[in-house]
Amino acid sequence: MFLSMLLAGLTATLGCQAAQKVDEFTTKNSKKVTITCIKHASMRIQYDGLEIQVDPVGTFVTPATDYAQYPKANIILITHEHKDHWDLEAVQTLRNHATSIYLNKAVFQMFKNGMPMANGDSIIYRNDIKIEAVPAYNTTPGREQMHPKGRDNGYVLTLDGLRIYIAGDTEDIPEMANLKDIDIAFLPCNQPYTMTIDQLVSAAKVIKPKVVFPYHYNNTPVTQAVMRLAGTGIEVRIRDYK
Repeated sequence: MFLSMLLAGLTATLGCQAAQKVDEFTTKNSKKVTITCIKHASMRIQYDGLEIQVDPVGTFVTPATDYAQYPKANIILITHEHKDHWDLEAVQTLRNHATSIYLNKAVFQMFKNGMPMANGDSIIYRNDIKIEAVPAYNTTPGREQMHPKGRDNGYVLTLDGLRIYIAGDTEDIPEMANLKDIDIAFLPCNQPYTMTIDQLVSAAKVIKPKVVFPYHYNNTPVTQAVMRLAGTGIEVRIRDYK
């Protein structure tokens, strides 16, 4: 009976978590960073009057998102060219003459615009904002072609010292051990495309962020990560990133 009540309480709590759309964080200089869950791999980040959009996708991933309802973006980050991450119409809707778009080389070759970044590149957008492109790829035998090594990007976005890791489509690759002082990590979890629950838990323990958001998870039971990471000092927040 007690176990049933405990599981019911956990399910209710996680359901409330998933329904929440907005999370707020504070930088070292007490500036506010707001992260809004849009869906799947798409999110909106607001910081110091700036609008940042990550992998905006309109209709290819349901529910459809009308990006005309959002402010024009100062920064757009695109991890790779798959349709659940790269949507030309959404990007065109969000951009204006002042928008800075950072993308991998494969998307740049299609878009012919923006700033292409390779794994290991970094950009200082302004003195309190740094963008680093990091590796994102598959390692499971037979799945390497889905996200081959060296093609796609993850990003580390540093906002006034607050470090946000947006992993992109990847498994728990060795390069994650090089990520330091990560405050917030977005980790994908849907095999055969990205990580299993076991891999996500392993990656979180290597990266050691303060907060993990499982994302890009489709029907993967990511709530398991809450129990699996209990006692590690890593908070797991479940949002509706199906």
